[in-house]
Amino acid sequence: MSGTFIGMPAFPKAAHDAVRDTTLRANLRHATHTIRDKRAVAVAELADWAELREAGKQIKTETLRNLDTYLVRLEEAVTAAGGTVHWAADAAEANRIVGDLVKATGESEVVKVKSMATQEIGLNEHLEAEGIAAYETDLAELIVQLGEDRPSHILVPAIHRNRGEIRDIFLAEMGRWGRPAPEGLSDEPAELAEAARLHLREKFLRAKVGISGANFMVADTGTLVVVESEGNGRMCLTLPETLISVVGIEKVVPTWRDLEVFLQTLPRSSTAERMNPYTSTWTGTTDGDGPTAFHLVLLDNGRTDALADEVGRQALRCIRCSACLNVCPVYERAGGHAYGSVYPGPIGAILTPQLRGTASEVDASLPYASSLCGACYEVCPVAIDIPEVLVHLREKVAEQGGKGHRLEKAAMKAAGWVLDHPGVLAAGERAASKTRKLHPKKLPGPGARQWTESRDLPGLPTEPFRDWWKKNRAGDRPDDRTGDDA
Repeated sequence: MSGTFIGMPAFPKAAHDAVRDTTLRANLRHATHTIRDKRAVAVAELADWAELREAGKQIKTETLRNLDTYLVRLEEAVTAAGGTVHWAADAAEANRIVGDLVKATGESEVVKVKSMATQEIGLNEHLEAEGIAAYETDLAELIVQLGEDRPSHILVPAIHRNRGEIRDIFLAEMGRWGRPAPEGLSDEPAELAEAARLHLREKFLRAKVGISGANFMVADTGTLVVVESEGNGRMCLTLPETLISVVGIEKVVPTWRDLEVFLQTLPRSSTAERMNPYTSTWTGTTDGDGPTAFHLVLLDNGRTDALADEVGRQALRCIRCSACLNVCPVYERAGGHAYGSVYPGPIGAILTPQLRGTASEVDASLPYASSLCGACYEVCPVAIDIPEVLVHLREKVAEQGGKGHRLEKAAMKAAGWVLDHPGVLAAGERAASKTRKLHPKKLPGPGARQWTESRDLPGLPTEPFRDWWKKNRAGDRPDDRTGDDA
């Protein structure tokens, strides 16, 4: 399975190709509109939604300010409960730790709970290189894995696939990974779900090692929390003998009382449910109940760098609900793959450049993958001001230089000089009006050409506004100034 995003083109190129895929756009439009409409109804049921949103924001903000304290408290609690904590500075270290832990069990296969952190570090590819098969058990992740595809949505990784495509993938690929799909499988949801259930059941019953992420970690007790809608995650969390959880350091919350806020806001913002059908919690190990060995791998991988940015750090408040994706007009048209990251959509446009930096063309393009309409901020359950961070990151990218930004800087400097000299501006306006028939419909140059590929330049009037004012309105008020220096 390829699952990496290395070699992806920058967002403008990827989006240019994606918007021409009519099937993709139809799939995305149907799915995102359905999810966001249901979410709006679920949120409207709570009279105190605004207060819950503010509470979530304050809890995450305070936690991030004292992250070191809460992480140490978490480590102490996990260790006291019989678990083992490992610290991973980057993806390479996290992959090495997990690989070594699996090999120490003598097993050559693992079952996985849906986890964006393990996708972020490319864990499946690392384990495959070590001779270990990693089986995704979330239905959407299973579809992505069987199709040798990449996830394109935080909540629904296979959102870009329709039922017919899923049926074809199951029929063609399930037998290669395990139990084959039944002959004559239709695209009815119940039949597809049953085929997946039968395929996965043999893996659940055989696996000795499970790998997960976590939605939250409670510092006071060392408890980890996974919320899901299918129950497949719970099978991975309870049946294997060894459980390894890879979790970003920002997922910690101080207390169970704090967790209660997010268990109200996350399901309504993500799946439009009042509560998640499956909320699994575990604290270390317990004799005779669940895994006998538990390992927690705390992942940094750029998070402390993001934490150092006073504006950008708010992205670490994200609880991965995906509400921002479902209202984003850019995501709806371009899809998740165009972002070149496991974190697509508005949150990916601000989180990925902070985790990976903006040295590559892909990462430098992400802060511009937005219309700045603000819909993402309106639906965010922890009030991340995504437009503010996007503008902030654009400033950082511009400061790096590059041909396009140097030209833009020179153009703005020239425009500033002209605007500071009214006589020059007036002469330029008159010259532009007189030569308007000779003006091109498209601008030259790579950057300007991209802007005018899908829009015409506005036509110029027959005369500048200041000249029209002189002829028609001058003298209306005693203090009117009609000269070119006005």
